[in-house]
Amino acid sequence: MTSKLSRRQFLKVSGGLVAAPAALAAGTAQAATGEVGRTTLPYKPKAVAKASQLKDNAPVTFTFPDEASPCALVKMSRPVPGGVGPNGDIVAYSTLCTHMGCPVSYDAGTRTFRCGCHYSVFDAELAGQMVCGQATENLPQITLRYDEKSGAVTAVAVDGLIYGRQSNVL
Repeated sequence: MTSKLSRRQFLKVSGGLVAAPAALAAGTAQAATGEVGRTTLPYKPKAVAKASQLKDNAPVTFTFPDEASPCALVKMSRPVPGGVGPNGDIVAYSTLCTHMGCPVSYDAGTRTFRCGCHYSVFDAELAGQMVCGQATENLPQITLRYDEKSGAVTAVAVDGLIYGRQSNVL
């Protein structure tokens, strides 16, 4: 006697047979690395400046997390979101516009980063928030660490995705 297998039953069985090995492989890979649920790659910290040598409202350029990622650090002279240092006033951002990757430059008069290509403006005092222009995302903010003992400011991570990247760490 032959029994008919309905289309629904066939799809349930075949889907389960396909999904089971994939789920097992994914679980084994996560268990092997010991980093279940990790969504970011590790950054290599980079010393950027000494807090005592920074001038108010004057940008210092550097690259992070690699040589192809230009950034700017600014001592804002008053506490700002994400700021570090003795006064919580030192911040850093990627200087690649989030619209099309054009370089942005710091305007000390308005305390903003401006893109000369399509006129996007980003607020340096408000975590790189996009103010106007073609961009739809804030500037990626560089996470900084301040060492009170030495006065060193170190770049340790990026909050946001650098333009043109699928991952900030290559």
